Amino acid sequence: MEIGFIGLGRMGANMVRRLLREDHRVVAWNRTAAKTDEIVTEGAEGAYSIKELVGKLNQSPRVVWVMVPAGQATDDMINEVIPYLNKGDIIIDGGNSMYKDSIRRSKEVTEKGFQFMDAGTSGGIWGLKVGYCLMVGGEKSTFEYVEPLIKTLAPPDGYLHCGPAGAGHFVKMVHNGIEYGMMQAYGEGFEILRAAKQYDFDLHAISHLWMQGSVVRSWLLELAESAFEKDPDLQNLKGYVEDSGEGRWTIQQAIDTDVPAPVITLSLFERFHSRQDESFSAKVLAALRNEFGGHAVKSSK
Repeated sequence: MEIGFIGLGRMGANMVRRLLREDHRVVAWNRTAAKTDEIVTEGAEGAYSIKELVGKLNQSPRVVWVMVPAGQATDDMINEVIPYLNKGDIIIDGGNSMYKDSIRRSKEVTEKGFQFMDAGTSGGIWGLKVGYCLMVGGEKSTFEYVEPLIKTLAPPDGYLHCGPAGAGHFVKMVHNGIEYGMMQAYGEGFEILRAAKQYDFDLHAISHLWMQGSVVRSWLLELAESAFEKDPDLQNLKGYVEDSGEGRWTIQQAIDTDVPAPVITLSLFERFHSRQDESFSAKVLAALRNEFGGHAVKSSK
């Protein structure tokens, strides 16, 4: 097949490379032209405007994959693409969009005579090698048309048509919420091991051990093993953790549907905690213990 690909960031560029391996024709555009130039040397056809990108697509219906940051940037890009499309052409949002935005965009796009799909994409920088897990929402017939592209991007059994518009990004949202909780549990567990001063635990060796048939083995644990191999005490890292937004959306969805999700919720709050040089709430706790019980406090001076 052929596809127009918009956005050549770390994931986007590797997705194009994976498509090229299976001889799909890819017309690529990036706001920074140097990235377009780079991917052209690897077999893609470059475009230096959205009009040029859409104009170079010959198959009908044409397929344009948008891989840009969630939110306004995605809306702006879809609005920039639409004037150059023909009725029935397909827009796929492969970014980390909020599923409600995908439902809205699908309605707006289809009312104008085009087709829309949302594709939750997981795999990070390893996707080029092992494939991307793709969670797809939209009309089943549209999914079947683009399935050869999806199949190339994914590992075996690594993609699913999850349901109508928004379903793909909904599943990806919950996927990331679960990821938050798993990462937090690993982090706490390794900290407990490291704090056991009566032992000199080798965290790299333990993470490797747990990968050998234990019930906590996972790809995240493989990545922990790799990180500890490079830096056994993680001395080169600061414990500052951002969140992409999908953890927040998962928690809000849990609230909206009365689903208790304490682990995911606390894992998000721990990320907030990581961004504080010193917790004011901890200061309040120390002050209260001193006030009611005369417990010792440490001076900040």
